[in-house]
Amino acid sequence: MDGQRGAASSQYELPARYGSRFFIEGVPDSKFPETGMPAPDVYNLIQEEMELDGDPGRNLATFVTTWMELPARMIISENLHRNFIDHAEYPRTAEIEQRCIRMLADLFNAPGETTGTSCQGSSEAIMLGGLAAKWRWRKAREAAGLDTAKPNLVYGKDVHVVWDKFCRYFDVEPRTIPLRPGKYVIGPEDVEPLVDENTIGVVAVLGTTFTGQADEVAGIDELLRRIRSERDLDVPIHVDAASGGFVWPFLYPDEPWDFRLEQVRSINVSGHKFGMVYPGVGWLVFRETSDLPEDVVFYENYLGETDATFTLNFSTGASHVLAQYYNLCRFGRAGYVEIIGAMEKNARYLGEKISEHGRFELIGTDEPQLPLITFGLSGDDLGYDEFDVSGQLAAERGWMVPAYTLPPDAQDVTVMRALVKENVSHAAGHTLANDMEHACQTLEKKGGLHEHDRKRVKTGTGY
Repeated sequence: MDGQRGAASSQYELPARYGSRFFIEGVPDSKFPETGMPAPDVYNLIQEEMELDGDPGRNLATFVTTWMELPARMIISENLHRNFIDHAEYPRTAEIEQRCIRMLADLFNAPGETTGTSCQGSSEAIMLGGLAAKWRWRKAREAAGLDTAKPNLVYGKDVHVVWDKFCRYFDVEPRTIPLRPGKYVIGPEDVEPLVDENTIGVVAVLGTTFTGQADEVAGIDELLRRIRSERDLDVPIHVDAASGGFVWPFLYPDEPWDFRLEQVRSINVSGHKFGMVYPGVGWLVFRETSDLPEDVVFYENYLGETDATFTLNFSTGASHVLAQYYNLCRFGRAGYVEIIGAMEKNARYLGEKISEHGRFELIGTDEPQLPLITFGLSGDDLGYDEFDVSGQLAAERGWMVPAYTLPPDAQDVTVMRALVKENVSHAAGHTLANDMEHACQTLEKKGGLHEHDRKRVKTGTGY
């Protein structure tokens, strides 16, 4: 009888009674599946995988948007099938892109008619902006009968890695400016020794990944105007405003960094950062239409009519361009001022709460900065470091607050960084500060999470 009951129960597979089939089976991971599976099974499979990811609501490492309101999400979901590049089939989508470009040009104080393009984030925008600068330089050199074999680009070590990629991929010599403890952005005095007749441009960052500060764009512009006058070298500035382009106009509207400066010829900005659109959409805007060389624009007619294309990608979704237009119309200048201002206020509050515990020193809080805090441990010989605090926070409370070293020549400085976007409320900042204190107390008792012998570097104004 017992054997019969055992045989009967073995006929019932556990997934039929509890959970999904993958509760007791492995998932497809290497071989192409021979057969398909029911839609609910695939849905559950992917949902279960995502549950093992970090919580976007506690991700203070990412610059990209992790929350949008419901109507914006509906705009995205209802237009996922729309291919942006099909301008003949979707002419209103193309027009909406151009509206966004014109609005951004106005936000960045372009002096007149301009042009630009939507991109797959700022990475593509930077590649295109760099190529435009290289082509303008080459055309001017060829017209003067001069050599075009050795283009170079000047930028600081505070840039995103995509600038190193651009130089390697497109055969441009990178002339990089090292950082140093206590100074994590670049200014005209750093740029001047590196500029020559082969310089295709100077990159200035508005809101660095490392500390959220800005390069001295106005000072660099003044230097390049002087070089133009004294040495007859017209060297443009490209402003990498991936993070700061949707911050500075609203928090620091009187600070010139954009097309108000003569040598600024192109600007990139990430709509999926403080533009508050889900990843990924970026924008490239030129000062004038003439700043986009005709030689880098292609024309095709195999989608129904002749279209100009200036992109590295071709087919791409239209939904995030539409979502950007939604945000621009939804919030307007006043709305962005209010929202970005609230983020900045919460960031300052978080910084104050962290400082109250006396364990950390903040970086850059006395000058314009993105809505974030960058900080490092203030003590010596603690038995733990910033990497330990980051790991303990993640293990105990699920917070993702990264620790990292700064670029050369400040590589001995270790910091942490917390982005304060719409997912970090006043209450969340209070909780995070308390959780950080608890993490430090735990590390004091048990020691660091890993062996480390890094030399701690401090300056007179913090790290």
